[in-house]
Amino acid sequence: MDVRSRLCEIVGADNCSDDPVQLRIYESDFSYTPAGAANYVAKPASAEEVAGIVKLCNENRIPVVPCSSQVHFYGATIPKEGGLVLDLSRMAKVLEIDPDNRRVRFEAGVTWGQLTRELKEKGFRVIMPLTPPAQRSVLTDFLEREEPTNQVYDYGEPLQAMEVVWPTGEIFRMGSASVNGYPDSPSKGGNPSGPGLDFYRFFQCAQGTMGVVTWTNLKIESIPKRDKILFAPIDDLDHVMDFLHRILPRRIGQEVLLLNQVDLAAILAEEWPGDFTRLKDALPPWTLILVISGLLRRPEEKLAYEESFLDQVTRNEFSDLRLGENLPGFPGLRNRLLPILRNPWPADVPHWKNRVKGACQSLFFHTRPGKAQQFVTKVNEIAARYGYPGQDIGIYIQPIEHNRACRPEFTFFYNPADEDETATIRALYREAAAALLKEGAVFTRPYGDLAPIVYERAASYAAALKRIKKVFDPNNIMNPSNLCF
Repeated sequence: MDVRSRLCEIVGADNCSDDPVQLRIYESDFSYTPAGAANYVAKPASAEEVAGIVKLCNENRIPVVPCSSQVHFYGATIPKEGGLVLDLSRMAKVLEIDPDNRRVRFEAGVTWGQLTRELKEKGFRVIMPLTPPAQRSVLTDFLEREEPTNQVYDYGEPLQAMEVVWPTGEIFRMGSASVNGYPDSPSKGGNPSGPGLDFYRFFQCAQGTMGVVTWTNLKIESIPKRDKILFAPIDDLDHVMDFLHRILPRRIGQEVLLLNQVDLAAILAEEWPGDFTRLKDALPPWTLILVISGLLRRPEEKLAYEESFLDQVTRNEFSDLRLGENLPGFPGLRNRLLPILRNPWPADVPHWKNRVKGACQSLFFHTRPGKAQQFVTKVNEIAARYGYPGQDIGIYIQPIEHNRACRPEFTFFYNPADEDETATIRALYREAAAALLKEGAVFTRPYGDLAPIVYERAASYAAALKRIKKVFDPNNIMNPSNLCF
């Protein structure tokens, strides 16, 4: 029996295909990564079907590329060596919402739009990254460690126990989801590292190269009873980092982030290109966005305490920092921006990163807050050599863990139909990545062109990864040609 017939036995004839027209859907994404053609696509509806497909592919040494949605930006789901695309979009059930333990368990195909809607009905929300597309898989974003806009340490590790299918086809549960009787047992699967084995980091940032995660538990939080969003126009990054060092260790604020005028204009623009151009020219070089909130218990007192502390700090130590409910020159901004931060990007509107010129390439990493300006200067210098104006680069800086670290993200917008412009962006991206690595940038997610640059600098680490990969995936079927294997 041929592979396609066996796939049909596992998932049904309507849920597998080798039709080139169907396969074309998966050959590219929103990045400049070259297209790749798969031989098959299969859409399982359960972990058992995933296991059957992966076991079949392992026996026949067919590459498997897991894919949870149709919204991808970094080339990690393109079938670079052919094989089978494992489309998990049918696995789209929110399995349980556990208010007592502030936990939700859901499958890989659940999207941001779906999860946000179902949690809101119960009075809860997910601490989300900046404007995730509504059609994108929630599980994918957290496996890839997208930074949430909420900088409080408690939300830095939102993923909890999960279920995976190993490259050999075995189903495995980790952490406290591994106990007998789960999910009906007293253990609620909230602990990713006990009492079962601690494997959860094994799958983070692995780009589907170590196995297939079928469901996970995720931390959730109550929807705040009261919110106040504050803004400050910024022209000195070092100065605002000092301010954040002063307030964030005191657990002041929920969402806290810095956007330059390009990114903020792209997020706020409604009519294109007029609104974008006008906003980009009028906005300050940087805008600090700080949301203070009161949750379920004594929300008014919580807000009053944070406002009092902020007033004291700005009056006595940072008197030149104009922190207020309005950004000067932009009345009503507070009413528009908070819903944007608390909801996924609408499915019926092109994502703001793609509205600027049609496509973009983002370069992001971790560093110390005090080095943020140094990296901004360096990227601007390199971009200028390629004829890419610094004032056209989108920059987003996310404080992490009370500003002990930060994640700068540089976005280069380009027209994907212009081959010369695409080639320029690719060369600019490569040179900038190599230069920033030398300057001390920590790239925790080396996608595409970035992978060889990072792993060449970490030979012993790459060798260790290859040894681990050989143990768990001896035939190297799981998403090959990513990372260092």
